[in-house]
Amino acid sequence: MKILHRVASAIMSDLEAFEGSRPALDSEDILIVRGMSRKKIAASDMADVLSNLLKKIDAKEVDVFSDEATDIIGIMDEKIREKIEIQGETDVYGIYRLKESLESMNCDVEYSLGIMKNVGIFIVMWADKSGIGPRFVEIVVVSVE
Repeated sequence: MKILHRVASAIMSDLEAFEGSRPALDSEDILIVRGMSRKKIAASDMADVLSNLLKKIDAKEVDVFSDEATDIIGIMDEKIREKIEIQGETDVYGIYRLKESLESMNCDVEYSLGIMKNVGIFIVMWADKSGIGPRFVEIVVVSVE
């Protein structure tokens, strides 16, 4: 199994989102997977859950507004653009706009960015603020070498 698949599998398994998950993009150097977590996670705990998950898989959490994050997000964007035509420029603040967009649809949202060895990891989790329904999970795992 490729390293990207191992990392994605570990994340989705820990979040109990592996069953029924689907790859949105699966190539040699980037993997995007979407699923629904079966874990009962309070909105107030989502950030800690994601942070602890990165620690569990020996990944270093990266501040989304740091230079290191800009590099990782740039690589993710480049790898996605190699496979899919996207309008506009790479923008680290796009992650924040994603969060604002989901929040405007009445969702609780948290995300985390990490790096382990030569793999960049972005995890976003969201759910309806009513507490009804599942926690949705999307991960991007990319080779950064």
